[in-house]
Amino acid sequence: MILARVEDFKDGWFIGNFSPSILQTGDFEVCLKSFRSGDKEPSHYQKSSTEVTVVVSGSCRMGSLHLSAGDILVLDAGEISDFEAIDDCVVVGIKSPSVPDDKALADG
Repeated sequence: MILARVEDFKDGWFIGNFSPSILQTGDFEVCLKSFRSGDKEPSHYQKSSTEVTVVVSGSCRMGSLHLSAGDILVLDAGEISDFEAIDDCVVVGIKSPSVPDDKALADG
């Protein structure tokens, strides 16, 4: 049995092919992230991974889409999106496969 806290891991990422990880695997990555209203992430894409975002609570904008609790968005490798928390929100992110440093900024 293992007991840990999300805060024990980098940026909420707790499963994947990186350290620290509660379950090390190259098959997928999982994170749980909390955002405050107005928090933003710049336009980016995954070079080789598919990224799934599940909105657990609150609402956010990804690209031109307004997402709220219960929404699931799938972005294929190469699809560009930015992020803005409309309200305080919590999201689960899943990427497959787990490829460290797969994220690339759209501007560079």
